[in-house]
Amino acid sequence: MKIVFTGGGTGGHFYPIVAIAEETLRLSDEMRLVGLKMYYVSDAPYNPELLLSAQLQYVEIKTGKVRTYFSIRNFFDKFLTFFACIKALWRIFVIYPDVVFGKGGYASFPTLFAAKILRIPVVIHESDISPGRVNTWAGKFAQKIAIAYPNTVKYFKSPERVALVGIPVRRSLLAISPGDPFGSLHLEHDVPVILVLGGSQGSENINENVMDIIDKLVEKYQVIHQTGQANILWMKKRAEGILTGNSHQERYHPHAYMDAQLLKTCADASTLVISRAGSSIFEIALWGKPSILIPLAIARGDHQRENAYSYARTGAATVIEESNLKPGLLLSVIDGLMEHPEKLAQMAAATKEFAHTDAAEKVAKVLLSIALKHE
Repeated sequence: MKIVFTGGGTGGHFYPIVAIAEETLRLSDEMRLVGLKMYYVSDAPYNPELLLSAQLQYVEIKTGKVRTYFSIRNFFDKFLTFFACIKALWRIFVIYPDVVFGKGGYASFPTLFAAKILRIPVVIHESDISPGRVNTWAGKFAQKIAIAYPNTVKYFKSPERVALVGIPVRRSLLAISPGDPFGSLHLEHDVPVILVLGGSQGSENINENVMDIIDKLVEKYQVIHQTGQANILWMKKRAEGILTGNSHQERYHPHAYMDAQLLKTCADASTLVISRAGSSIFEIALWGKPSILIPLAIARGDHQRENAYSYARTGAATVIEESNLKPGLLLSVIDGLMEHPEKLAQMAAATKEFAHTDAAEKVAKVLLSIALKHE
């Protein structure tokens, strides 16, 4: 049995794939299936260690990207995409999987194109309210379409093929962290914790606004800040300059990257999460944490803004538009929430509406079912 996973470009595509692959392995062991081989086809491995742990064999296919703004690279990328489709046809023919799973994104197009030509069953998952170009196209021939938001069903013409499952999340992000998270993270037990997540690449705008108020934040709170690998040195340097001589400078805890265990531990310790509005929304909901969402203004189709307001309507989050994001406003919103425990409790209770813990398992069961029929 062979299953191909494809997607890429962001953690929002990669990590759900890993979650589904891990569930596929677990279910195949329970079903005593033998000979399962899984592949991850994309333009970059993203996290080779996670691919290895999930038993995903990486297959590289570089492809072009269609940008929504004018760029001369759009012209040349048409040729890159054409050759990527030819390469994908050959690679997928050689592998000849029983089913192909697509997470969306430009990196998944050649593989999904090859699957369509070779008549290999396709399953896709859409994380945003409004689907991207690739998933909109693939939805026309996919056997099953998994979605994260109820309103997404209107974008696909065959609702009988659509199922609401939520976002696939790794089990390691759901498990109860062993021990005391405050102790393991060297935090003060009696000081509230704010967890700042800028996405897998970090967010320069969020980072800069946090830095502009970090001296005020550490007076009342502890701040765990995932900055992104590219920003960590600059954030540490800025924080050192701002907090030198501050009696609470040890309350700022920057991290370039967080693996699943560290992220879950930080979430367990946190009182409030500040984040972009991609697939991280569902992780925040599963943690049961109140949040401030700052949608990425240049996200394709303004999908992060749609995601954020859809989630905020449950009462679980507050939204700050990126165009309005200023240090003073951010501090005011943080204080307005943190100073009202009853409001935070209401927001935490509201997260349950979005908390789907079995999304990865549901998708994995569908993939195995289709693969067994196709063998």
